[in-house]
Amino acid sequence: MPSALDLRLEAAYNLITGPGGPIQVGTIERGGRELPFITNAPSNLVDYVAYFAAQHGDATFLVEGDERLSFRQVYAAARKVAAGLVEGYGVQRGDRVGIAMRNANAWAVAYVGILMAGGCATLLNGWWQGAELAAGIEDSEAKLVIADPQRAARLVEPGVQHGARVVTLDIAQPIDAAIAPITDAGGSAETALPQLTGDDLATILFTSGSTGQSKGAWSRHQAVVQAIFNYVTQTASIVHLLTEDGLMSDIQPATLICTPLFHVTAEIPVFLQSFALGRKLVLMPKWNAEEAMRLIQDEQVNYFVGVPLMSYEILTHPNRKNYDLSTCRSYAGGGAPRPPEHVKRLAEEMGDAKPLLGYGLTETNAVGCGIINENYVAKPLSTGPASKPLVDLAILDDDGNALPQGGVGEVCIRSICNFEGYWNNPEATKAAFFDNGYFRTGDLGYLDEDGYLFIVDRKKDIIIRGGENISCQEVEAAIYEHAEVNECAVFGLPDERLGEVVGAVVWMKPGSAVDAAALTDFLKARLAPYKVPCQIWMSNDALPKLGSEKIDKVSLRSRYREEYAAEVAA
Repeated sequence: MPSALDLRLEAAYNLITGPGGPIQVGTIERGGRELPFITNAPSNLVDYVAYFAAQHGDATFLVEGDERLSFRQVYAAARKVAAGLVEGYGVQRGDRVGIAMRNANAWAVAYVGILMAGGCATLLNGWWQGAELAAGIEDSEAKLVIADPQRAARLVEPGVQHGARVVTLDIAQPIDAAIAPITDAGGSAETALPQLTGDDLATILFTSGSTGQSKGAWSRHQAVVQAIFNYVTQTASIVHLLTEDGLMSDIQPATLICTPLFHVTAEIPVFLQSFALGRKLVLMPKWNAEEAMRLIQDEQVNYFVGVPLMSYEILTHPNRKNYDLSTCRSYAGGGAPRPPEHVKRLAEEMGDAKPLLGYGLTETNAVGCGIINENYVAKPLSTGPASKPLVDLAILDDDGNALPQGGVGEVCIRSICNFEGYWNNPEATKAAFFDNGYFRTGDLGYLDEDGYLFIVDRKKDIIIRGGENISCQEVEAAIYEHAEVNECAVFGLPDERLGEVVGAVVWMKPGSAVDAAALTDFLKARLAPYKVPCQIWMSNDALPKLGSEKIDKVSLRSRYREEYAAEVAA
């Protein structure tokens, strides 16, 4: 039975999307099917950004340290970057241009500038090591990479090879000085920029799956814009309820960005949606709970979003009482589930603030499901119902057939927001979709009688550590690079803060003197820090096998998870 909040949200949604409402929903044909489509959204990201940057003008948009940039300033700086890319670096329509840097004002300006130049914003994982960055560059065929000094240094380490030209930006400088290596290369206000359509290539984001090397998920402008407006519809519905209840604040909306901008959650519902909302974004280069509380207080942040462990660290921080967090009314999470006890405590102990949770994927451009406030408290194990108006959510069997309500199957999403495929990987693209157009998430779940999604397991052999997807096969491949390794198995271990961490069991060759510490040091040179196992067990014998002679990872995971839990409890 729908909750009272569900009924109110439905009424607000109908008002917003009904006749004369600000968001108009129609249909569009894709692959022989009619899909829901927001008809009055711009066709491409460049037009979208231009319209709302002009509308919000001198309102503060980005805050990083002491530098504060308005919407107008960000747009002007991006326009200069676009001209420099076109005339100074020869960027043409559809060229992949990588961004490899930490969260910074320059990241946001570079992203918009690449799009304005007609390029494809290719978001490289800032935590990757040199070889991983090079693999992403080669996979996407990026001709140019805009990097901060730390990432640029990784790209010239011995043995790291790629075919891109690297432009290094000193992101610690004010924005005009930071982007000077691009803007000084050529171009002006008269530089002609391409007129884009919804069918133009917009973005490539990298996603880890069960097949090892990260894959580049590419999307057209139309898909990304529609995803933004799907979020805008949800936000407008909530704003309508707050206004009805007399709770809508008159201060500028503001969000603290704690998650990396190269993640789809920070990119679309946070960064890009903020243009439409006129929302201030406060950047945190590195997570620190006390610094987050200071920024919430000083910048009057009203919406917090991060992986679930971040809001929990604020909740339990011994100095929380020293900060005025009263402006923050929402603590949103994504990338991993929250334990029900954390949901309850956030709802009860953070004053008027309430917990939220979103479920989406890189391949769906972050749209999927969402659950808020008392609905979340009532169903803390759920990710909520499908987000209106664009998400078609289904639970399908292995043949792509719908299962009855309550049946456990693969969670699948069909929408105009979905990505087009994995760059230069037609096999993986084909495997990612059923013939009926549904994207296969790899998650197993069911829908309850109210249409709320409950995820119960994963098909994919991945670990989700604090919102980061880690391929078990990729970590195993790195372990096998050690000449003395015979066999290994990598799996997730439960962790209260991060959801999961990486564990491994390894059988070395006879006579090997390599221990867990030495193997960890070996892996640190090959993997991003978050992928390195936090616990390695050294086996004295060959690992157990299934009848197919494959390593019995299920029994190993069960055994060592129990052992790890006992060690943590002790």
